[in-house]
Amino acid sequence: MKQETVEAIMANPKYQELVSKRGRFAWILSSIVLIAYFSFILIIAFEPKIFAASMNGGVTSIGIPVGIGIIVLCFILAGIYTKKANGEFDALTQDVKNSIKDLK
Repeated sequence: MKQETVEAIMANPKYQELVSKRGRFAWILSSIVLIAYFSFILIIAFEPKIFAASMNGGVTSIGIPVGIGIIVLCFILAGIYTKKANGEFDALTQDVKNSIKDLK
């Protein structure tokens, strides 16, 4: 790719908006996952009795559904990111592509 094309892309306000929104959104989702995961690990490390407690007097402890919940949370957040990427982010990307066609 030509240097002038790269510079035109980087100067494009739609490109800057795309990078900003995508980065902010990725950090928010990453933070949610990290907080959930590290909270789970820290509770296991420092208060294992919380997750070791039995559910309804049965064999399954509370930690099992909480761990499964964290896995499900990750799938849900991946779906949310995919939906936003296929909608808003793709539209911004297409705007940037269209502006580059004008330069060629």
